[in-house]
Amino acid sequence: MTNSEIQLITSDAYGNGFAQHPSPTSEILTALKAGIPLDSVDLYQFNLRELDLRQANLSKVRLLGADLSQAVLSNANLSGADLRGANLRGADLSGANLQGAYLNRANLQQANLSGANLEGAKLQVARYDAHTKWPQEYNYKASGAVGPGANLNGAFLNTASLRYADLQGANLRGAYLSGADLTGANLQGAALSGADLTKAYLTGACLRNARLTGADLRDTDLRAADFSDAEMEHLQSIAGADFTLAQGLTQATKAMLSSRPHSELDVWNAYTRTTTRESLSA
Repeated sequence: MTNSEIQLITSDAYGNGFAQHPSPTSEILTALKAGIPLDSVDLYQFNLRELDLRQANLSKVRLLGADLSQAVLSNANLSGADLRGANLRGADLSGANLQGAYLNRANLQQANLSGANLEGAKLQVARYDAHTKWPQEYNYKASGAVGPGANLNGAFLNTASLRYADLQGANLRGAYLSGADLTGANLQGAALSGADLTKAYLTGACLRNARLTGADLRDTDLRAADFSDAEMEHLQSIAGADFTLAQGLTQATKAMLSSRPHSELDVWNAYTRTTTRESLSA
């Protein structure tokens, strides 16, 4: 089967009403499992969940937003593949060739990447967790991926979707998180000193033992966030920040926040429709 024939098949899948997550045809599956090169074929948002694709040749294939969760891709050739935003949660990528692959914003939680070749792979804002298995000696914490202990010092994460992300112990000093969605995120012990959190959503986030010294909290949604033992000295601004139902704020911290200038305390949060002063007294 030629690439042009496969292109026609993939185009037909979209032309028959499958705008999102179309399932592969038998021809595509046969080609994948036979290791036939599919370079430059577009499998955008295809549903490949739980498929056995071990040793498949997916070099340079476009898999943007594809669902590959729980798929078996051990020893597969994914060199140069475009996996941006792909769901690889729980996928077996052991021994896979991911050299030069684009994994930006991919979900790598619970994925097995042991023995994989990640030379030159792009992992900016890819999500991993404590269960993700990495190749030995690979410095995943400095790869740009987002997860426990990640080194994201000064990273540009403006408007990033990080809902419920596990960023426990992450280095986010001076990071740009303006408008980022960190709803329910685990930021326990994270270093956020000097971080730009303006207009970020931290509703219900865990900030236990987090270091927020010098952070900018203008218009930040901090409702029901847990600040137990968090460091909050020398904040740049809290104008428009909403602390409604925030947990773990000591009386001393509340007094410190309430002593900020009127120009900060009486600012209305356009999203929650509450002033900072009102949120601190709620």
